[in-house]
Amino acid sequence: MLEILENISAAVCNTLYTYILVILLIAGGLFFAFRTKFVQFRLFKEQLRAVTEKPADGKGVSSFQALMVSTASRVGTGNIIGVSTAICLGGFGSVFWMWVIALIGSASAFTESTLAQIYKRKTKDGCSGGPAYYIEAALKSRPLAIVFTVFLIAAFGFGFNMLASYNLQSTFSGYSFYNETYTPWIIGFITAAAVAYCLLGGGKRVLKVTGRLVPAMGIIYILVSLLIIVLNIKALPGVLAEIFRSAFDFEAIFGGFTGSCVMLGIKRGLFSNEAGVGSAPNASASADVKHPVKQGLVQVLSVFIDTVLVCSATAFMCMYSGVEATETIKGAPYVQASLQATLGRFGPIFITVSMILFAFTTLLGNLYYVDQALIYILKRQPGKKFMTVYRIIASLVIFVGAGLSADLLWNIADITMGAMTLINMPVIVYLSKYAVRALKDYEKQRKEVKEPVFKAKNIELPHKVDFWQ
Repeated sequence: MLEILENISAAVCNTLYTYILVILLIAGGLFFAFRTKFVQFRLFKEQLRAVTEKPADGKGVSSFQALMVSTASRVGTGNIIGVSTAICLGGFGSVFWMWVIALIGSASAFTESTLAQIYKRKTKDGCSGGPAYYIEAALKSRPLAIVFTVFLIAAFGFGFNMLASYNLQSTFSGYSFYNETYTPWIIGFITAAAVAYCLLGGGKRVLKVTGRLVPAMGIIYILVSLLIIVLNIKALPGVLAEIFRSAFDFEAIFGGFTGSCVMLGIKRGLFSNEAGVGSAPNASASADVKHPVKQGLVQVLSVFIDTVLVCSATAFMCMYSGVEATETIKGAPYVQASLQATLGRFGPIFITVSMILFAFTTLLGNLYYVDQALIYILKRQPGKKFMTVYRIIASLVIFVGAGLSADLLWNIADITMGAMTLINMPVIVYLSKYAVRALKDYEKQRKEVKEPVFKAKNIELPHKVDFWQ
């Protein structure tokens, strides 16, 4: 039965990423980049400035906290396992296409997060927002918004979390105590129990935990990669040359596109940074800011942190090692073997610790999105009993994922993420004029040396919103 599901999911996944999402993501990203005059590069200083803004009353969710929740989801096991898988299957050229999808896609991230802020709604605890809210408000289509929300729950509550759990336990496969029969289930149980404990403490605990763990783990991971680059600095020109040579080896690319560096780079890049998927806007909407564009700029920074820094860190650590991927050495073991070749016994242990932290924050960030999705569907904050049952089920899903097939889990995650993108990207293209108007309003106020404050009437917004009046 699992084999049949794996074959069906592989066929759907290949069709989705070979013929549809490649065009949609690149064309959409370029559309937003040109419309915003490449905001992701022009306003880099503003991105750094925006991330430091704090709520006016000192009680709401800050830009930095919203950034950490979205980055917790983005910066996860995909930054290690996803990158190594792409390199193993598609070659070093996959790294180049990850960079491309991130740099282009960051304009998509800006647009969707700015729209999430514009269309967010008031709740008892502050505010909620995301694609479901701007789909309903602007397109007057709650059914389409619910379909998107269901895919979000399937992706982040099931697909991504089962995959994160599997990736975490696979990191231990290189140790002598690992047994394929029972070790995955033991690690899955421990992971599920830790997540359940944190979840039962409520959303504020999620923000607190991610706010502390994400910066620390990201900085340490990047510092170790920089150390490896410095230790092997003479090899840098050759590594970069191989990345670009493989990225433009058109004979290899078109000879087998479904396994090429282009498709794998785009798949793993999208899985990692989620630009245009419609996930990060759910966290972006929760931030208490004076202008929607500020949170859009913050999310551009999140994409940069995720792909250009953390994914590149993994890629360079692998490429410098000289270790070649094989049928037995791929995924987490490939990264561990690569670091062992450079750093000795410390290498595999470092990757294991990184995976534990990455997986844990990914799981928490993902389930924060599911919380917001449930609030939208039910039109209210779910009751305590409902949330307790849901969080127990969410933890059981994490437990089950640890023991399933890697290929099946990757396919489920890619398909559900792709379905979200198919809905979200056309919607934000349609609504992009309001994000662009908001950007012009922001820049106008900055040129006048004012602290930008947003009002819906300034962009002639025709839709009813709870904020910005």
